[in-house]
Amino acid sequence: MKAPSTEWREDIAPDEETRFAGYARQFALIQKVLSRKHGKGRALHRKQLLGLRAEFEVLADPPEHARHGLFARAGKYPAVVRLSNGSLQIQDDSKGDIRGFALRVEGLKGPGALGAGDVSSQSFLLINQEAFSSPKSAEFVALVGAVAQGGGALVKHLFGTYGFFGGLARMRKAAATFGKAFSGFATEAFYTAVPIAVGPYAGRVRLQPARDQKPSADAKQDWGADMKRRLAGGDLVFDFQMQFFVDEKLTPIEDASVNWKESDAPYVTLGRLTIPRQEFDSPAAQEFQASVEASVFDPWCALIEHRPLGDVMRARKHVYFASQQTRGAV
Repeated sequence: MKAPSTEWREDIAPDEETRFAGYARQFALIQKVLSRKHGKGRALHRKQLLGLRAEFEVLADPPEHARHGLFARAGKYPAVVRLSNGSLQIQDDSKGDIRGFALRVEGLKGPGALGAGDVSSQSFLLINQEAFSSPKSAEFVALVGAVAQGGGALVKHLFGTYGFFGGLARMRKAAATFGKAFSGFATEAFYTAVPIAVGPYAGRVRLQPARDQKPSADAKQDWGADMKRRLAGGDLVFDFQMQFFVDEKLTPIEDASVNWKESDAPYVTLGRLTIPRQEFDSPAAQEFQASVEASVFDPWCALIEHRPLGDVMRARKHVYFASQQTRGAV
């Protein structure tokens, strides 16, 4: 097991800004088409399952290499959570999908990752997959564009891009990803899947249930309702954990499809997220749900010490901002 290293590097291509601006336009167009069908909303992770008030606690005495940005000192902060299905479409919860756990820690103040002054919050966007589906943003954007056009376009894209056997392999991989068993937001681990800076270091985040929760057989009929039932019985607590870059072979920055194995880069618990019992049926609670849906969860809404890293994250800077503009969130 290697020690955390500061020798990570980003490989920034000279044409990135132009390409990423093109991705942003493509996603904005997809989003506009979907909004005519479903109403105003995001492109991906369109279906909000539940918005939640929470508290984020930074624990005392983290390892020296973790003491940067949000984790420089112990403290408690208000937080907001958005749970979602990852699909472009608003579909039944029982269908296979990527599940999203977006977390925004509030009450902060410090220079932001975008270099446009101070920020007051730090966002972490997590999914129930340990690694990203594609090594680079170009492959992912092309895939989403094909999915948006329907099944026929997707098959044509996969076989046209990767050949017969390559297309079959990618179809099997997609089926395994979307068909992965999911027991619920209170019982599963969630991952950023792509890296962020931790001061001079780099790392990835895992959010892990801190207490054993027994899966419910009917939870998949309504993931939000499952969380409400659990919260009626008490608070839900999650450990916020980070694993750190050790070298380019084991923990690459630019290839988002490579999982950083825990045996190579062990997780360290740096914080605790507590979701308390809360009201869901009052008019004020409904207003809160609407405010979460309308608000911004963006990995670039971050302290400079935690700026996003790698090709996929750099592309997100353009695509997320265009999405926010398209739905009127900024």
